[in-house]
Amino acid sequence: MSSTSTIKLMEIENNAQRGKYTVGIIGCGRTGVLHACLFADAGFQVICADTNQALVDNISKSRVPFLKNEIEPNLRKHVNDGRLRATNDLKSTAAQSEIIIVTVPVTVDEKGKTDYSNLERALKQVGSNFRKGTLIIIASIVRIGATEGFLKEILEGVSGFKIGTDFFLAYSPVLFPERQTLKTLSDYRRIVAAADKNSLEVASTVLGTITKSCSAKTSNIKMAEAMMLFEAAHEYTKLALANEFALLCEKMGVDYLAVQNLAKTNPNSGLAPPTLACENGDEALHILLDEAENLDLKLKISKAAAETNVEALKNAANLIREALKSCGKTLRRAKLSILGVSQTPNVMDVPKSSAKKLGEMLETKGAKISIYDPYLSSKASIELKQASFKKSLTEAVEGADCIVIFTGHDQFKRLNLKKLRLMAKMPAAIVDFEGVIDPGKAEAEGFIYRGLGRGVWAK
Repeated sequence: MSSTSTIKLMEIENNAQRGKYTVGIIGCGRTGVLHACLFADAGFQVICADTNQALVDNISKSRVPFLKNEIEPNLRKHVNDGRLRATNDLKSTAAQSEIIIVTVPVTVDEKGKTDYSNLERALKQVGSNFRKGTLIIIASIVRIGATEGFLKEILEGVSGFKIGTDFFLAYSPVLFPERQTLKTLSDYRRIVAAADKNSLEVASTVLGTITKSCSAKTSNIKMAEAMMLFEAAHEYTKLALANEFALLCEKMGVDYLAVQNLAKTNPNSGLAPPTLACENGDEALHILLDEAENLDLKLKISKAAAETNVEALKNAANLIREALKSCGKTLRRAKLSILGVSQTPNVMDVPKSSAKKLGEMLETKGAKISIYDPYLSSKASIELKQASFKKSLTEAVEGADCIVIFTGHDQFKRLNLKKLRLMAKMPAAIVDFEGVIDPGKAEAEGFIYRGLGRGVWAK
């Protein structure tokens, strides 16, 4: 811990001096743990704090449910050398830290309404215990005006300190946290916003120790909050268009992936690939929609994008049903083998929530689901119904009426279709949601082929 509560930028910029400073990470979810690892790698002392005791216990044992092969060795190294530790005591963490990174997310209920209560509670505990000269960075996505509004009021009201005079406050969130890894977060181009010059300089210097990209800085926090929400809405709108175009291509006998590849020859083209993972991490879009609704405004395009992406999962179920119908089969009692459900290709990660939803959707129609993922642990598979989780590809595919590619691991790009035909219950279908199987080769082996936007089948 530094001998003074004032952060000295020359020491922050010097790797050998960073060990004097403690970074408190408030919130031990994916974003929090990734930040913790990067700050520990950069030479800081790190405390991960969360009210969820199970999370704290797992981090103390160097265990996480996501990116296990990447994160757990990193955690183990820093936990063992005493550079990183975990606690459920947010107040103590705030009191011991010169730098506090708040990653507690805003939650969204089933009706799309946002809930800031977890973030507010965390900030009240932080505010009652942090010292003068502390830097606090809000790394959570929030509505426009929140940082300088009620979040600032909580911190100043509970602590009795003033921003810019007694402590530093900045805003620097990360969009789509479910997509982040240690590498992507270190490469992430941060937006750093703070109302006063000192806060902006200190926050930029601190975050510069964990990122390879130059940060974009602004003294207008509202503008930064708006930019993050608008970027999220723009991303989901592109995704909605891709999913809509893909559905059209399926009906018209056009290969959307071929169209997308052709479009890449135009540097100004922005055609996105279709995907079924759109419901993960869409809190930012709902925050924006909720904000507009509170102002009695309707963001028609953004709302339509959210609805279109939800519909994509239903379209996926229909694609499977249609493929089975072409095989002379129905969903009822059909054995479906789902290959790949982890969030990140070729990485031991948490299951995609979209995979769970699709599985439940198909099971209600009477289908029997088997799941195989070489990067999913048996413990992580519990939420996907462990009884359907198979330890080998052969076990999962044996007797399958339909083989569904859900996460495009490299292993599935190299599937031996001849052997697959011998294991499946022919006539059988391959439904490829990742575009990793050649439609012509699949049909040559006797499979009925379907895929997102792949209106190229002959059978």
